Amino acid sequence: MVQHTRTLDFKIAFAIGLGTMIAAGIFSLSGTAVAAIGSSAVVAFVIAALIAGVTAAAYSEFASIYSENGGGYLFCSRTFEDRDLLTYAIGMSLFLGYTGTTAFYLATMDEWFFEFVLPEWLHVLPHGTTGVLTAVLLGVLNARGTEESGGFQLLVTGAKVAVLIAFIGGAFTFRGPTTAVTEFTTSFSSGAVDILTISALAFITFFGFSAIAASAGEIIEPQRTVPRAIAASMVTVTVLYAFVIVAMVNSPVPAEIIAEQGETAMGEVAAGFLGPIGRSLIVAGAIFSMVSASNASILAASSIGSLMGRQGQAPRRFSRIHPEYGTPFWSVATATAVIIVLIAVFIGVLPAEGGLGAAVGLQLGLTALTGFATLNLLLPLAVVNVALIVSRRRFPDIQRGFSVPGVPVVPVVGILANLGLIYNLPLEGVVTGLVLTGVLVVAYVVWGGAPGRKELRREVPHEPEPEAAAEAEAETTAEPTATDRHRILVPVARPGRALRYVRLAAALGSTADRELLVHVLNVTQVPDQTPWETVQDTAAARSRRIEDELDEATLDVEYIVEGHTCKDVAFDIVQTARDDDADRILMGYPERHRDVTETVGSKAPCDVFFASETVVVDDLDTINVGAGGGQHHRALLPVVDTLGKRGSDLHLINVSSGEQGTDETSLGTVDALDDVEQPAVTDVFAGSVAEGLVETAADNGGVLIVGASRDRWLKQALFGSTPDEVVRLSAQRDVPVLVYASETGVRGQLSERLFPLVRYLRKRFPRRRPTTRGTPSRTE
Repeated sequence: MVQHTRTLDFKIAFAIGLGTMIAAGIFSLSGTAVAAIGSSAVVAFVIAALIAGVTAAAYSEFASIYSENGGGYLFCSRTFEDRDLLTYAIGMSLFLGYTGTTAFYLATMDEWFFEFVLPEWLHVLPHGTTGVLTAVLLGVLNARGTEESGGFQLLVTGAKVAVLIAFIGGAFTFRGPTTAVTEFTTSFSSGAVDILTISALAFITFFGFSAIAASAGEIIEPQRTVPRAIAASMVTVTVLYAFVIVAMVNSPVPAEIIAEQGETAMGEVAAGFLGPIGRSLIVAGAIFSMVSASNASILAASSIGSLMGRQGQAPRRFSRIHPEYGTPFWSVATATAVIIVLIAVFIGVLPAEGGLGAAVGLQLGLTALTGFATLNLLLPLAVVNVALIVSRRRFPDIQRGFSVPGVPVVPVVGILANLGLIYNLPLEGVVTGLVLTGVLVVAYVVWGGAPGRKELRREVPHEPEPEAAAEAEAETTAEPTATDRHRILVPVARPGRALRYVRLAAALGSTADRELLVHVLNVTQVPDQTPWETVQDTAAARSRRIEDELDEATLDVEYIVEGHTCKDVAFDIVQTARDDDADRILMGYPERHRDVTETVGSKAPCDVFFASETVVVDDLDTINVGAGGGQHHRALLPVVDTLGKRGSDLHLINVSSGEQGTDETSLGTVDALDDVEQPAVTDVFAGSVAEGLVETAADNGGVLIVGASRDRWLKQALFGSTPDEVVRLSAQRDVPVLVYASETGVRGQLSERLFPLVRYLRKRFPRRRPTTRGTPSRTE
């Protein structure tokens, strides 16, 4: 069984939508809009937001039905299952829309670079150069695979919002609130056609809502979260945009300069409000926003290409996962190539002024590129509204977590509004887009698609027969419940190590007083660039391999095997432990992915054993334990005590260090081992605690068990933790190691923070050794 673990909650989904919308549109179109229609730019942006909101509602309803990645292409594929050419046209148009949007972002960034960043002597470079170079860089990064955590997404979005707030605050501080409002209210224009034209251009700034729906497969409780995140992000960005327009209207820069500057006018206005430092802040924020939004659009385009490859509506290699990078390499490469071609054609070869376009009588430029990208977004969005009407009629009984009110009237309004915006787009961009679309549709008809195409169908579990259901219920009733068992979760990265870890878990679980169940978990990590559906077969094959190996072995412990796919391995492990109410986790101590170890160790809802690569169950016959003193060390002592009671030889290692590390004292550890008559205590002087522990364990044989790091502040940052050093040294001496991390609550975290002080006081004012437990052995 393979499951996919979702990792994005509401705040991350909200940040994805908001961060994608704050991009080149507001930084470049605000100046153009204010120069053309003054304060009425607010009306234009609100109209664009309302039109986008209608289709966003349709996206929300579909996302509540099909909680998977794919966005509009997936929705149309599910609704128009027998309309192959239509679904191809939707996918192809969205692919061009996303790549065209990325080209628009990077071409705008290129203008900002030439205006504010590049020195004069570099202006001999062709326009579009920095955009092309950035596209290549982003393409390489996405082809090789990158990880972007939810926390990083929050940070990026917060930085973008902070830049806009600084710009808005500068305007109101410069003018004063009363003057700013008065200036804004007296600068409206009444040209309806001009307002609609700006609305058509501004629509591209609101398409970020689709990024939320396209990530539905990663969002927790998507039926509830997706509609809320879309609505919240669109309202927030509309309010921010309105205030940016108010700030632009109050610019100290003359209107003719704003009109002349066009796409880069916001940088000059920021200089008027905030001075050179303020301009640098806005320029840096604008470029940063455009690059991050471009990266998100490349991800979306490559995802569409990969899905089309699976459908057979694009070359099959688009869906192939690179064996080393784990990404849809060809889809990413194709998306990057299309972006480069669009920038080169629209900005380099056929610019709005001069260039080859002047000689051949065809001039495009940034405005035409905006029209091209927006056309290829509006057309699929119109079809998504049609699909909503069709879905309501074809599938009236399907469960919908969110329902658009007023169907079919609201979708019809959305269709007409989208077509109205297309009518007001720049003619050159629309014609170019329609011609290219026609050529690609004809090419697909001639090609006929890839053979053996599989539909993107939703798998609906069948109801079991009454007899089978009764038998399953009886079996479930006969089995102990989760609370009746001691559950050990065993995450395994490499299937070949599963048997060793299960045997080790069985031995460690024998210390519990309940029946043991070992839960083997294999998580296949999904890069951000890769649709999780494309790795399902790989994950299933790995799970079957583990099951086959365990079934062939002679095991006296009950176990279950699960395969998961997830973008965040540590999150999946922790969430599975929570969902299954695990009592312990046993996993490897990864050297290449320490972030997994640290996250599981600090966030797990139970105690965790981290095992080095060489630990086997026979190593538990002899156990070496440091004297310790921290929270994690104290928590592992009951386990060691039980193992000693069941026959393991215990060796306590009391280390005095000469250089780095922490001197240990065995008094508390000896007191905690109530069921062991007389553990062997070895006093050692070594250069570090880790060195003393490993050298002594190598001499004694058996496994070395240590508590997880206690110094999580400055000392660990400077010197590394003792467990890390123990694992490193033990690999050199072939000493098996278990690192134990106990569940850390607020009290436990405080204990960890105070431990260095407590340890110092113990060393400064030592206690006498107790005489009731015999004399420990010493090794000089």
